[in-house]
Amino acid sequence: MPLPPLVEPVAALSAAERARTARHASLSGLGELGQRRLAAAHVAVVGAGGLGSPVILGLAAAGVGTLTVIDDDLVEASNLQRQVLHRMSDVGAAKADSAVRAAADLAPETVVHTVREHLSRANADRILGDADLVIDGTDTFETREAVAAACERLGVPLVWGTVQQFDAQVTVFWSTPPAGVPAVRLADLYPSGSVGELPTCADVGVLGTFCLQVGSVLATEAIKLITGIGEPLLGRVLVIDGLRTRQWEAPLRAAASAAPPVIADAPAQIHAISVRDLATALTEGTAPTIIDVREADEVAEGVIPGARHLPLAELLADPYAVHGPVVIVCRIGPRARRAAEALVTAGIDATVLAGGMLAWESAHAERLV
Repeated sequence: MPLPPLVEPVAALSAAERARTARHASLSGLGELGQRRLAAAHVAVVGAGGLGSPVILGLAAAGVGTLTVIDDDLVEASNLQRQVLHRMSDVGAAKADSAVRAAADLAPETVVHTVREHLSRANADRILGDADLVIDGTDTFETREAVAAACERLGVPLVWGTVQQFDAQVTVFWSTPPAGVPAVRLADLYPSGSVGELPTCADVGVLGTFCLQVGSVLATEAIKLITGIGEPLLGRVLVIDGLRTRQWEAPLRAAASAAPPVIADAPAQIHAISVRDLATALTEGTAPTIIDVREADEVAEGVIPGARHLPLAELLADPYAVHGPVVIVCRIGPRARRAAEALVTAGIDATVLAGGMLAWESAHAERLV
């Protein structure tokens, strides 16, 4: 459902800014008023890397008035394959400084504040406190939890996304949305402690152009929230399979407590098992049936020993044909959670593998299990 605009508009745009953003003025629903809201907005972008780069470029070009960019890293040559904010001449320089240069080139009226600190639970409230909206483009779950916790305390919406290899998730969390709209938090999707150690992009890689696609979605969600147009992803998780050019969404509602996540309308909670615990159960011969819900071409690249292949569509068509207890596996997790929700609804004992095949493959590559 559409939400009220997040910020009040500035009184007027300069003549130069009106000319620069003229194509927005023609958009039904956004128009000149929406552009003035963008000019009034203050967005904090955590991370100037693969996702932060297109977000910063997109929001500056869109005419967002103030950007705070939080990143304490320096540009490396290996960043340039996906972090399009930076140039070869930036190698060795602060990533946050690239945002200042890019915004000046794209949108001179956008003010960029840089924070060269590692965001943590200790400093997050101070760093994010003045923002109307936060976008998380970080690549470690520890930082994501710190960002999400701060946004919950501050009551500001959080546009959130992850990307690895060819897979991505995008959603919006908001602890204090407008009246009548349920609050949704990070813990409703990933309870604290349920994820475990996830592989990094350095471990498994990421397609550079895919980061542009996902970052563009993040920036668009921010624009929708600021201007009050369209339907933001609050209560929905967008899942993108870049390799197969597929995307779908999973509904998400707030859990009643800090318990494991609850998918919308599910009668019971969906629990997760760690890679280490599943590996131990397999070794001891106590593991439940493992069901891999990926597609055939994905399974051909490798499966967990003994796993049964049952594509998600087939499982959803007849969940009663599955006999529990089972552990559901997909590439990262969203498809597994959707399958588990259907099975739990049917009264079947189902858990999901935290981190999916990416986490399994990474753990085995590093001989952690």
